[in-house]
Amino acid sequence: MSMIKDVALLDLVQADLKRVEAKMRGIASGAYSPLAEAFLQLLGSGGKRLRPALALAAFNLFREPASEKAVAVAAAIEMLHTATLVHDDLIDNALVRRGIITLNAQWTKGATVLAGDYLFARAASFAAETENVPVIQLFADTLRIIVEGELVQLFSSKQWDQPQEAYYPRIFAKTASLFAAATKSGAILAGADAEQEQALFDYGKDLGIAFQIVDDILDYSGEQAALGKPVGGDLRQGIVTLPFFYYLQNHPQPEQVLAALNGAGESGDAVSEIISQVRRSGAIESAAAEAVGFSASAKARLASFPQGPYRQALEELADFVVSRHV
Repeated sequence: MSMIKDVALLDLVQADLKRVEAKMRGIASGAYSPLAEAFLQLLGSGGKRLRPALALAAFNLFREPASEKAVAVAAAIEMLHTATLVHDDLIDNALVRRGIITLNAQWTKGATVLAGDYLFARAASFAAETENVPVIQLFADTLRIIVEGELVQLFSSKQWDQPQEAYYPRIFAKTASLFAAATKSGAILAGADAEQEQALFDYGKDLGIAFQIVDDILDYSGEQAALGKPVGGDLRQGIVTLPFFYYLQNHPQPEQVLAALNGAGESGDAVSEIISQVRRSGAIESAAAEAVGFSASAKARLASFPQGPYRQALEELADFVVSRHV
């Protein structure tokens, strides 16, 4: 499996990412002590920092070095992502993420919700530091999309026969919307024109969809030690993802699969067996082929930009995200 440390983009923006990291860690100063400790633990839990790197790279496509406002929006993007993880872990009752005990495994539900809310507020304050109304509006719209997407996922849980077409808006909301917000925000702050802003938004969207499809593949094909969470967690929680859609399409008796799932509990043998069958079927390969298609589309969005280290790094990132399932 490819490692995140091999991503050239992170090397290119390393100095600016250190500025982002310092800005985020700065909020711990003066915060309520348990909250500050929890936040610093979250920041140190091994996050990839791809989202702030995307915002910085999009800005640096046009000019360098990253401005303070670019650093602020990159911090806002990562803080928003961190806040969503806190709430997601609570909703999913996840006890481990990236191999580390989650906040909701240590705090009460109410305290965990409030901690996530606090991080949302700090993310918004970073976005406000840009003093750019389109960026602030994009931040607000993205938060709305993420929350609506989470509600859709919750209310569609265990709807095993839902149409495959419902999957793509769901993963745009869950993942790709924030990738797209990162790249478009960087472009706006750098003074890009409307066509360039749209191209970078579309790049982030396609990249994020490819990224999430691969994450959904890894939920079936990965190993718990590498994932930092149990394998097959989505299906056990009733979340239908692209590998399952392909598995069901190609199954000779899909009604038997649905009947087995409807009668199974989260840790039931029937679910474990279906997870094994998905891994042995061609569903993983079919889903991977779709991810490659979105990756190629992301790279095509960059065609109008001049050749240079940042365009090359963004293209290589699109290749990287689909190499992770290998």
